Amino acid sequence: MKSAVTAAYRRAFPRFVHIVPLPGQFFYGQCGAVRYAATPFRPTAEAGYGELVAMQDEGSTRKYFRTTADGTWVYVTGDGFPPGPHGCADIPQIPRALSAAWRDCATAH
Repeated sequence: MKSAVTAAYRRAFPRFVHIVPLPGQFFYGQCGAVRYAATPFRPTAEAGYGELVAMQDEGSTRKYFRTTADGTWVYVTGDGFPPGPHGCADIPQIPRALSAAWRDCATAH
């Protein structure tokens, strides 16, 4: 699933080739027939200068995804910069029940 979500982000932003979900910050769930995911990405060791600069500007905030009727993962939106104070609850494309289950995308540090 992480690879399918990463591929969806690469389709939306082709300049990000060498990325992976940030460990410990991948959220996944389902409401009805639709699956949702949220994750920030980090560059891999193979990322070049252009990707690293772009990650500073766009790639490092949490991204949100959902499946389409045929099961394909698509990019929906990203957090603002800085992110909203209520985490996933600030993202209208994520169902409230799922945001609550994800504890508004809170992660332990």
